[in-house]
Amino acid sequence: MLLQVSSRAAQQIRYQAKQNRMEGMPLRIAAKHNPDGSIHYGMGFDDTGRDDDTTYQSEGVDLVVSPMSLDLLNDATLDYVQLDDGNFEFIFINPNDPDHVPIQDKSED
Repeated sequence: MLLQVSSRAAQQIRYQAKQNRMEGMPLRIAAKHNPDGSIHYGMGFDDTGRDDDTTYQSEGVDLVVSPMSLDLLNDATLDYVQLDDGNFEFIFINPNDPDHVPIQDKSED
């Protein structure tokens, strides 16, 4: 399964697209390995699609991923969460990342 976008992230992506007058542009998601093995992520609105890109929709957001990033983003989720300091930030929940910590279901406690 390709990268999925949470409903909170999708809402924020649409808001930012509107604020930056980039409505209708797909969001390019990129990932690459850092020298220490962790994964570095990047994203931004991009209307310069290439023939070998994978394009699809998640939560109504048009996404573009290059072939080099596909395997690293497989089964990942892009979310938009409030951090401990009260700020909101996009995060990648990615089982392919060696720094990934599975989120435990609180209902099991």
